[in-house]
Amino acid sequence: MDRIFSGFLLSAFLLFQDHGIYGAPPQPRGALCRTRPSDLVFIIDSSRSVRPHEFEQVKVFLSQVIESLDVGPNATRVGVINYASTVKNEFSLKTHWTKASLLQAVRKIKPLSTGTMTGLAIQFAINRAFSDSEGARVRSPEINKVAIIVTDGRPQDGVKDVSARARALGIELFAIGVGRVDMNTLRQMASEPLDEHVDYVESYSVIEKLATKFQEAFCDLSDLCASGDHDCQQICVSTPGSYTCACKEGFTLNNDGKTCSACSGGSATDLVFLIDGSKSVRPENFELVKKFINQIVDSLDVSDQNARVGLVQYSSSVRQEFPLGRYNNKKDIKAAVKRMSYMEKGTMTGLALRHLTEKSFDPSSGARPGVPKVGIVFTDGRSQDYISDAAKKAKDSGFEMFAVGVSNAVEDELREIASEPVAAHYFYTADFSTINKIAKELPTKICVEEDPCECKAIVKFQTKVEDLIKSLTRKHIL
Repeated sequence: MDRIFSGFLLSAFLLFQDHGIYGAPPQPRGALCRTRPSDLVFIIDSSRSVRPHEFEQVKVFLSQVIESLDVGPNATRVGVINYASTVKNEFSLKTHWTKASLLQAVRKIKPLSTGTMTGLAIQFAINRAFSDSEGARVRSPEINKVAIIVTDGRPQDGVKDVSARARALGIELFAIGVGRVDMNTLRQMASEPLDEHVDYVESYSVIEKLATKFQEAFCDLSDLCASGDHDCQQICVSTPGSYTCACKEGFTLNNDGKTCSACSGGSATDLVFLIDGSKSVRPENFELVKKFINQIVDSLDVSDQNARVGLVQYSSSVRQEFPLGRYNNKKDIKAAVKRMSYMEKGTMTGLALRHLTEKSFDPSSGARPGVPKVGIVFTDGRSQDYISDAAKKAKDSGFEMFAVGVSNAVEDELREIASEPVAAHYFYTADFSTINKIAKELPTKICVEEDPCECKAIVKFQTKVEDLIKSLTRKHIL
C-alpha cells in the first residue's frame, strides 16, 4: 500500500506558533510545497469525555491541517465524521471545494457528547465517507485515501477487525490519542509502521502541535534543500530528487556525510544533564530519555581531561545520580544511566536548577575551574515551584543552558531557562517523534565568537544530536 509517510522522517521541530485561525495557524509551506491529491477524512471523537473547550482545540487542529492543503476537486478533498454513541457525517468529500468553505464548516461543528463508538465510526467511513456517492475517487498511485482518527478514550465497541478492513481497502489510518486513551486501541487502528501512524499527546491543549506533522506529510517537495527537509548541519547542495551535504570554510564533513567538525582533538567541557523524573513522564518514556542521554554521551570525547558528564534527576526532590568526573569513560557513564531508577512524583524544576548552580558545577562535585559548563534541562511539564531566580543565576554564572521540553512542558519556562540567544537554546515538541531536526537549530552557535577548538565537545554535542534523535522515532507512548 502506498503510504504518504513511506520513508518520511518528521522534519518539523515545533518551536513558535503565531496567532491566526483559532489562535495558531500552520507555518507557511512556501511555493516549493504542493500537497499530494488525497481523499482525506477526519474521524473525530466528541463523546462526553471531551469537554467543549477541548473540542474547540480539536477544531483548531483540523483547521491548521486544512489550511496547509491544496484543496479542490482535482487536488485534496476533505470530509469530517463526528462520532460519539452515534455517527454524524458533518460534510463529505464532495461538499466543499474551497479552503474557505471547509474552514467555515469546521467552525460550525458541535460535539455530540454521548458515548464512544469508534468502531462504528470507522465502519461508517468505509461504507459511506469513502464511497463514490460521497465524492471519493478511485484509488490510484496519484490519489491517497487517508483517515485521521482523534480520540481520548476506550471505545465501547471493537475496532480491530473494522480497522483491518479499512486498511485492506487501501485506506491509510492515522490514530491520535489524547489523555487517558487506550493505547492498544490506537495500535489496532493505525496503519503500519505504527511509529509513523500513532501519535499521543497528554492533553487537548497541545494537540494542535501535531498539525505540523500532517502539513509536512501531505507536502510534495521539489527542492529538499530549499524546503529545509534535509539532514545537513551547515550546507545543503541540491541534486535531482535528493541532496548532498557540505561544510563551511574551516570545517570538514564527518563520516556520517551530514555533520561538520571544526577541528581535530578534544577539549574540556563539564556537561550536566538535569532530567525530569516526574510521574507524568511515564516509565516507558523515561526509558527513552535514558536512551537519549546515552546516545549523546556516545557523541562526546569523554575522559578525565576532556568531557566530563554528570547526571541529576528531579521530581518533588532532587537526586544526584552521579557527579562530574566520577566516570571517565563512556561505558561506565552509560551503565550508570541505565541503572537510574524512575523517581515519579512532582515537578520541582526550580529546586533542580538551584541544585545545578550550587552543587553540580561546584569543584567538590568534580567541576573544573575555567572549563566551559553546559547544562541540559529536559522536562515534560509545568514546574510546581518558582524557577526565575535559579534560571537567572545559572546563566549569570556563565553556564550554557539548553532547555528541551516535551508534551505539556511550558514554553515560557523553557525560554526562561535557556541561554541567549534563546532561539538557539530552547526547544519544544509534542512528542519524541518530532525532534529529529533539533541539531539544525544548534550548529556552532555556542562558538561563534570563539576558537571552535576551544569548545570542541560542545560543538560535537550540537552537531551530532540529530543522528542520535533519529533513532527515537518511537512515539512518546510506544
